[in-house]
Amino acid sequence: MSYKIGLVGKPSVGKSSFFNAATMNDVPEGAYPFTTIDPAVGEAYVRVECAAPEFDETCTPSVGFCDDGTRFVPVKLVDVAGLIPGAHEGNGLGNQFLTDLNEADVLVHVVDFSGKTDLEGEPTTGHDPRDDIDFLEEELDMWYLDILEKGLERYRSGYNGEENHIEVDLAEQMSAFKTNKDEIKQVLLATDAGLDPDEWDEETKARVAREIRKRTKPILIAANKMDTPAAQENYAEITADPDHDHLTFVPTSAHAEKALKKADEADVVDYRPGASSFEIVGDPSEEQAAGLEQIREYVESFEGTGVQAVLESALFDVMGAIAVFPGSANGRSDTQGVFRDCFILPDGSTTEDFAYHLHSDIGDGLLHGIDCRSNRQVGSTHELGHRDVVEIVTTN
Repeated sequence: MSYKIGLVGKPSVGKSSFFNAATMNDVPEGAYPFTTIDPAVGEAYVRVECAAPEFDETCTPSVGFCDDGTRFVPVKLVDVAGLIPGAHEGNGLGNQFLTDLNEADVLVHVVDFSGKTDLEGEPTTGHDPRDDIDFLEEELDMWYLDILEKGLERYRSGYNGEENHIEVDLAEQMSAFKTNKDEIKQVLLATDAGLDPDEWDEETKARVAREIRKRTKPILIAANKMDTPAAQENYAEITADPDHDHLTFVPTSAHAEKALKKADEADVVDYRPGASSFEIVGDPSEEQAAGLEQIREYVESFEGTGVQAVLESALFDVMGAIAVFPGSANGRSDTQGVFRDCFILPDGSTTEDFAYHLHSDIGDGLLHGIDCRSNRQVGSTHELGHRDVVEIVTTN
């Protein structure tokens, strides 16, 4: 569970409902501000096509599970509380909100696309979901700008000696965002800011802060409550708005996902998370049957409830992460089982990165890898692909 997905959103948009639907935990839900006070951490899953059948094997997962050739790989899901106007200034849960949020690798912003909650999470009608989308980005941009300003102070103080470089000072000041001087330099060049901060005006600083934020805290929009006509109208309009082209949107109904999972647990329906259909196998009441048919209409129209798609899109599309199976040419991960593990790694990961992910000793003794599908040797700098099966050959 090397990745952590952060759920964020204003009060009463269905964020806790989404968390519960994804993890089937019992975080309190309610249509009032600050239902969630502390960050709740749960285990969710992303789907990966299992590699075992290609080797005529049946996998034995050490974590997660496999269902008819689909591997469900665990990831951490964090329900972050406290997003209100002025969070970056300490309002509401303020700094605690930002600290908890910064633990996440990618953010899922749960937005009420029905427009029935205002910026404070109070009931209303006709609210524009774009205000919520922009509000979160602006809060984060101001947070990043505050830290960037401190990096500029560090630079001007000559903290790093005569060979002062702005990318070094900013990288050290913003190290909590998991960035480095090379990435910062790329941002400065990409935004045409240049490497002399004495020439930056306020607009340039804001532009740099925003670009660093976009690269280090990518956001996916979970367009929630999409089982309502108003939400569907808003979705069509907002996703066609070029001002939001930089974001990924996934239509979502957390309510539908949780209802289906509960019905599946009660043997009323047969439902696999992420599926675009389900089968009624039990004997629901007349009221339950009517509700299930409404849900069926939604999931068939949108190819699922969206909850599973949000998690997978956040990792594999927005983050560009890949899944890699450790194995051997005969498909066996080790003597204790077959394809026991499936790891989620960053985009661009190499054989060496994978070896160190398994264990530092394995990485230290790395000789080479073997692509188990082709039985071809691959070097330490070989870039891995999604669903690769790789044997690591090491002296340790």
